[in-house]
Amino acid sequence: MTLNLTDSEMAVLEELSTQKDMSKTHVMRQALRLYQLVDGRIRAGEKLFLEDEISKEKRELVVL
Repeated sequence: MTLNLTDSEMAVLEELSTQKDMSKTHVMRQALRLYQLVDGRIRAGEKLFLEDEISKEKRELVVL
């Protein structure tokens, strides 16, 4: 399989790989699993929120 990424997308992948101490392949696999989970929940009619740890303010995550 070949994955074509822009320079900026590749930079993000390399940064995540370094930060998480994972291979780029592992980062992509994890990203796909996360996307599958989020997409399934949204298709089931659920909403996804992010909560600020300090203020407890919640914001809805909208996936296009």
